[in-house]
Amino acid sequence: MQNWSPTLPSLATVLWLGPILAVAVPALFLLAGWLKTRHGLRTGYTRKILHFGLFGGATTLSLTVGYPGVNLLGGIGAIVVLYSLWRGDGHPFYEAMAREKDAPRRTLYIVVPVLATILGGISSALLFGEFAAVGYLVTGCGDAIAEPVGLRFGRHPYRVPTFGSGVSSRRTIEGSVAVLLTSFPVAALALSLSPQEVAVLPVALGVAIAATLVEAASPHGLDNLTVQLAASGVAFAIG
Repeated sequence: MQNWSPTLPSLATVLWLGPILAVAVPALFLLAGWLKTRHGLRTGYTRKILHFGLFGGATTLSLTVGYPGVNLLGGIGAIVVLYSLWRGDGHPFYEAMAREKDAPRRTLYIVVPVLATILGGISSALLFGEFAAVGYLVTGCGDAIAEPVGLRFGRHPYRVPTFGSGVSSRRTIEGSVAVLLTSFPVAALALSLSPQEVAVLPVALGVAIAATLVEAASPHGLDNLTVQLAASGVAFAIG
């Protein structure tokens, strides 16, 4: 069984895994920023490149190294985000995360999702142990797919609450359907890789429905927290 206690990674883990993550995480940000600043890729897509990469890495580490490996990834990711905020407007790392539609609160809507992600990851691991991997993968794939689908195919928008004046946020029915259709197979994958014996397909369906409903109702910027907890919690409760 992997280590799911809320501990820092061991020195041995830092020495072999740290250099890998110290290269991979900035490279992911650099790729997303380059695609936006040099090739005009919309922020709704570049944010999701980061989403897929970071949550996919967290899922992989959670099922192999355990929670200390996820902790190390989170720490390195936080350093990169802080550097991005320090550099600010125009820097590729910052622009990869900062949506134009979030102006004049672009930085706020970087900070809030990052804090939500960290809190969701820690809470899921502490409350639901190995089922946290379900939350990581569903948030990284199912939740992440909503915005690109909404940008490309969305025809039926609905408003969600936001923080701060001057910012308006909408999601789409099409994006929510994409969350459902993506969350089911990725939840099933995470459950099938878990050492826990569960009825994979019924539990995955329950997880997908819960994640979709919670994502649709979550305030702008907080869905990384709420979806992680919903997906992990449902998997834990009915698994």
